[in-house]
Amino acid sequence: MLAGLMNLLRACWRPSSDRYVHSGSDAVGRQDGLLWYKDTGQHMNGEFSMAVVQANNLLEDQSQIESGPLSSLESGPYGTFLGIYDGHGGPETSRYINNHLFPHLKRFAAEQQGMSADVIKKAFQATEEGFFSLVSKQWPTKPQIAAVGSCCLVGVICGGTLYIANVGDSRAVLGRLVKATGEVLSVQLSAEHNAGIESVRQELNSLHPDDSQIVVLKHNVWRVKGLIQVSRSIGDVYLKKTEFNREPLYAKFRLREPFRRPILSAEPSISVLPLQPHDQFLIFASDGLWEHLSNQEAVNIVQDNPRNGSARRLVKAALQEAAKKREMRYSDLKKIDRGVRRHFHDDITVIVVFLDSNLVSRASTVKGPTLSVRGGGINLLANSLAPCTTPTELNTC
Repeated sequence: MLAGLMNLLRACWRPSSDRYVHSGSDAVGRQDGLLWYKDTGQHMNGEFSMAVVQANNLLEDQSQIESGPLSSLESGPYGTFLGIYDGHGGPETSRYINNHLFPHLKRFAAEQQGMSADVIKKAFQATEEGFFSLVSKQWPTKPQIAAVGSCCLVGVICGGTLYIANVGDSRAVLGRLVKATGEVLSVQLSAEHNAGIESVRQELNSLHPDDSQIVVLKHNVWRVKGLIQVSRSIGDVYLKKTEFNREPLYAKFRLREPFRRPILSAEPSISVLPLQPHDQFLIFASDGLWEHLSNQEAVNIVQDNPRNGSARRLVKAALQEAAKKREMRYSDLKKIDRGVRRHFHDDITVIVVFLDSNLVSRASTVKGPTLSVRGGGINLLANSLAPCTTPTELNTC
């Protein structure tokens, strides 16, 4: 019976090549084993490339690019929205963000009649609160959802300005041309929230002065309460609301003593950057990429090769590095199935966005082509790659 259930789940999750791969067109992306990619596409401010490789049994990375209206108002603003959602503990939170964050952003942009850091911050907060409500509803039948969370990296290009918002340790990197030398240098745009970073440990200690165990070195890795590496996330309700840190949650997630204030935060670090003509491209990626490539290595790969397939090229470079670290061939790594593959690398999601300065600088009221793509192709049929694409379906998988 268990074998039959596993076969059913595999059929539900994994795309069949003849149904989902469009060999003559890259319109909806293509599938090659555990790799999904869209080599080229057009957004309002230039071109883009996108790729996702799965390592976990269920893909925990989710991602999207939305271009066109950034609010529900006819007057705009218009621009491009990028999102990388790196889930942990399961795929539920990252999927929830993929379905709700952008609609929240459009709602607040309409209310404030424009784009701003405050609009983005409110969208994060509304998404967090919505997921809290979902956890409350599902707690009696699915208590482990309280221990599922996700990093969340967002970029918004609007009216010549780039907004970056982040919780967790996904990363946004800019490739910037230095005119004097002709080099393209990497500029990290996002602040990361990982206990492995000393400043993050200092922040946690200052926020929790009465807790000597707020950060613990466990198996050579710094973890918040010895449980989790990121200090900010969406979800992870068990470390934010003490009423969910109890039975029937698994014992490994339960803290001995109730906490007086949330241990993790969903407050995004937000930066606002006026884009310049020498800003060439953006690389948005989950930490699965940055585990194997430095910022400058990634920028060099994009800069030194054709635009077409940039994201897929970055994923391949990361996988080659992962294989090298384990003293194996890349071709052999590719043969390892999901689940087992997680022992070699994480899910990896990459979006490369090229910036056309003529398009970037135009006013946010100028309309452009509307685009909506989700990593892994889940913008196709509702039951194609992600069986749980709405909150009401979360308890049915």
